[in-house]
Amino acid sequence: MEKIVQKTILAVAISLATLPAVNLYAGEREDLLELRATTLKLIELLVEQGVLTREGADKLLAQAKQQAAADVEKAKRAETKQTAGVEPAATPKQGAEGKQVAKAEPTAEGGKKVVRVGYVPEFVRNEIREQVRSELREDVTKDVLAEAKNERWGIPGALPEWTSRIKISGDMRLRAESDLYSSNNAPYGTFVNWNDVNDNDGFNNSFINTDENRYRGRVRLRLNVEGKVTDDLTASTRITTGNTNNPVSTNQTLGNYFGPFNVVLDQAYLKYDHARDDGYRNLTLWGGRIPDPWMHTDLVWDDDLNFDGVAGTYRWRLPGSDGLMDDDVRSRSLYLTLGGFMVDEVELSSKDKTLLGAQLGTKWGFQDKSSLNVALAWYGYNNISGNKNSLNSTQNDYTAPQYVQKGNSMFDISNSPTPYQQFGLASDFKLLDFTFKYDLARFDPTHFILSGDYVQNYGYDAHKIRNRLDGGAMFIDSSIYTGDPSDKQNEGYQLKLTVGSPEILLPRNWQVFLGYKYLERDAVLDAFTDSDFHLGGTNAKGWILGGSYGITDNTYVSARYMTADEIDGPTLGIDVVQVDLNTKF
Repeated sequence: MEKIVQKTILAVAISLATLPAVNLYAGEREDLLELRATTLKLIELLVEQGVLTREGADKLLAQAKQQAAADVEKAKRAETKQTAGVEPAATPKQGAEGKQVAKAEPTAEGGKKVVRVGYVPEFVRNEIREQVRSELREDVTKDVLAEAKNERWGIPGALPEWTSRIKISGDMRLRAESDLYSSNNAPYGTFVNWNDVNDNDGFNNSFINTDENRYRGRVRLRLNVEGKVTDDLTASTRITTGNTNNPVSTNQTLGNYFGPFNVVLDQAYLKYDHARDDGYRNLTLWGGRIPDPWMHTDLVWDDDLNFDGVAGTYRWRLPGSDGLMDDDVRSRSLYLTLGGFMVDEVELSSKDKTLLGAQLGTKWGFQDKSSLNVALAWYGYNNISGNKNSLNSTQNDYTAPQYVQKGNSMFDISNSPTPYQQFGLASDFKLLDFTFKYDLARFDPTHFILSGDYVQNYGYDAHKIRNRLDGGAMFIDSSIYTGDPSDKQNEGYQLKLTVGSPEILLPRNWQVFLGYKYLERDAVLDAFTDSDFHLGGTNAKGWILGGSYGITDNTYVSARYMTADEIDGPTLGIDVVQVDLNTKF
């Protein structure tokens, strides 16, 4: 915009400078002098308002004078050519003020004296005007279009109004992964793939790998589309690579005989944010297939997991908080999150599998940008354990889980002498989960972040499990090793220290981390915990080491090394190495 103002004033200044005041009548001369004074005053006012700098204004006036002198000289040459071959006008001489004036001489025009002056002809002024207009047109057009683009000026009919309310974002990850199995592992055929068993109604070489190292390339793409319905209500969707059979992974493994990738609808939800009169967002509601609403680590919930149902968070701003928003430096708030979700809707039974959750937490910010987040959550599953069929019946087959990883105690619910078999979860799951995260930012930009998680499944009840078994066996990971329900393993914990940048968004941002995880077999539902550590599931313990480094804006490389072993039962040691290239857009 400053360029437009400069060019416009320059054009006015040149036009005024090329009209000599001596060639005008007294009234016109006064008007011209007044207009010149007004132009100079306008330039001074623009300097005071910050539209023009003082250096820019001085340069503008100097350029105007220089251009005016050149245009006057050009006009004089044009007039000389116009009058060539006719009686010359009076020879100009310098007046008292150093201005060019005309000499009056008598002519034969009716006996009257005619005064010829060095006046710029109309056609010359038109030529100058067109020249200035031509020179300005292209530059002004470019400047206006650039300004319109930066400030998003509305152009009626150019784009539909709804496009201004749509936001598109996403991320992509390329991964090289190595799955390395210990030479001391139990042989192939020891650990059952319960998904295959339930899908095939029995054992048919349904076992997981225990001894063959695996090397693979993987891709993950996620595309988010967010539509602003009103200032408070948004509608969001996300599509990803992956498949509908695995709720905890959106990876696509390369090497499917060049077959195309699967694409699934990962999220689809409405979100309502309510703000008080002072701008503080005290209520958020979600409905649909929503992102994880809990403060959590991957001990209980995998980072790729989404929830089907509704949730809401209410926040109270605590005394001593300096900010209006949750992410301000010294925000201090207490919050309560409630959620109700459908895990498995069963058409022929009223005993749908559901999940209810509640989490009470606080976010406490400090003056040096450090922060402490602490939360206590309760998660309760309904109708999640298996129910044994009556003899030769399939009435309770729906109680078998649609998806498991590995680790949870299982039992045969089929109760049939035929090879037909279905397996369900032996335990109920009622979880208490305590999570904390302390971000020490005193040495910013280097942060020291300590996070931890402790979970206990108090829903594990040996007496109830024996009743479900009805004299049958409780299987732990395999069809060979069986367990005693009295030997409950229902606890888990995790500690992690991260040093460096909290987020990797810029070049040379970095972080390193070290963590330890211990997760007993029935501490959480193995279907929804981390899918990378020990290649997914529970009944595992071990270390996690890794780091990330930013190579350009929104692009970084990362590496993780996870070494894990079985806590109970046959030996199963798995080391996982992942090297990623991540980008966001």
